[in-house]
Amino acid sequence: MWKRSNLFAIAVMALMLISAQVSSAQTAQHSSTDEAALRQIVQQVQDGWNAHDGKAFAAPFAVDADYVVVNGMKIKGREGIEKGHTQIFTTIYKDSQNVATVKSIRFLRRDVAVVHVEWNLEFRAGGEKRKAQAINTMIMTKDNGKWSIAAFHNTPIQPQGR
Repeated sequence: MWKRSNLFAIAVMALMLISAQVSSAQTAQHSSTDEAALRQIVQQVQDGWNAHDGKAFAAPFAVDADYVVVNGMKIKGREGIEKGHTQIFTTIYKDSQNVATVKSIRFLRRDVAVVHVEWNLEFRAGGEKRKAQAINTMIMTKDNGKWSIAAFHNTPIQPQGR
């Protein structure tokens, strides 16, 4: 015959298992909602670029964001990101188009995610149509229920065989 202590232990274990399954389901649901929000931020960055609008491009960035350009230059803050992109959208990237493909999203915590994005850029230089590829790492953070880009590091993808 089962002792009361054994029955109690079994009941506690069953409750813990049920609780873990509910928690796991809530985390998966939470992550899918957040993942959609992160993908929307990437879309906003792409749309800002393709509209050649420095303000729209910079809008998804945190006020104090860190931004590393493909040449290694570092820009600090949304205002600097806006200013730099407003300048390039009136010069070398005036008629450019940039297409983003989210390669991966990994949640480090509920409020911090690493997002890798591949960019395919078409622009004109010296009268010629050119193409470039880059991969960037975005660190996104969630503050007061809203996601923003806290850090952005851009790296060119070299053509194969180089």
